Amino acid sequence: MLEPNGPLSPEIYWRRRALAIGVIIVALAIVIWLVTMVARGGDSAGADSAAASTTTSAESSAAETSSPTGSTSTTPSSASTTPSATTSAVEQPAAQPCSDQSLALKVSVGQPTYRVGDQPGFGTVITNISSAACSRDLGAGPQFLVYTLDGQRRLWASNDCNQDDPAEMKTLKAGEQLSYKGTWFGTTSQPQCAGDRLQVPAGAYMVVAQLGAVRSAAEPFNLAS
Repeated sequence: MLEPNGPLSPEIYWRRRALAIGVIIVALAIVIWLVTMVARGGDSAGADSAAASTTTSAESSAAETSSPTGSTSTTPSSASTTPSATTSAVEQPAAQPCSDQSLALKVSVGQPTYRVGDQPGFGTVITNISSAACSRDLGAGPQFLVYTLDGQRRLWASNDCNQDDPAEMKTLKAGEQLSYKGTWFGTTSQPQCAGDRLQVPAGAYMVVAQLGAVRSAAEPFNLAS
């Protein structure tokens, strides 16, 4: 290096040069350090971004594979731990049998006049006229009976030629009604379907509905020739 020239002593000039060189070296070191950190930071961000992209792609692929097509599952955000109240079933007392006095029958005729050879249609309504529910075997239902108009001769009964029907208990609430229908072929009949069945001639007749010992009022009708 050149020898220092100046009014000051050479030693002072050498110190100044050494200080300047030191400052330059420190500045270069700082610049190199900053460049290195920036370079490392860029590589790390790129690596993190690539990793995040890979993770997202993998999760998306897994989700598409495990989700059933056309099915949506909803998971409740919370579950209630409060026990539900249990209502004890109260057994209702069995209905008492319907006595004859607790039932009423009303019979009806499809039309007031039929022709001989027609099949007159009858109907009846059973009503529980008591103040409490009751039960009755109505498997065979009420029967219809046709009499001469004076009531002296029974001509036909709906259960004469019918086989015994199985028992069927029915419970009727107070005031409840049940309806039944029947058809008469216009011929005579006897219990157990004995004897011949003869065509009933033209004339005035009446029909009665009966259930056990309970009978309805008679309803008149006519057979015309």
